[in-house]
Amino acid sequence: MLAKKHRLTGSGDFAKVQKEGNTFQSTNFGVAILDRKDDNPPRFAFVVSTKIAKDAIDRNTIKRHMSETVRLLTNEVKNGLDVVFLAKTSIMRIPADGIVREVRTAVRECGITK
Repeated sequence: MLAKKHRLTGSGDFAKVQKEGNTFQSTNFGVAILDRKDDNPPRFAFVVSTKIAKDAIDRNTIKRHMSETVRLLTNEVKNGLDVVFLAKTSIMRIPADGIVREVRTAVRECGITK
């Protein structure tokens, strides 16, 4: 599980990331990134809407796969960032290891690693 200090919470924080942040598009999800310009640890959030997956089990499984991958990469991510992963409909068609690979690749390609 992702440590509490690495979780983005509150609708105001989500809105700020989506409004002021830059977006990176991957095949199966988008990544919204906001530089807070501080030295606090990076914070992450994962959004899978009911339009993507009707069942809560499926939504939570997708979030869990993305969250676990990010947890393993937190030491590589720059401080002072808020990052929101926004799932696309196509994420339902790929296996768990595909989600893990794509998250790992996206984190490195969108320029948030040290």
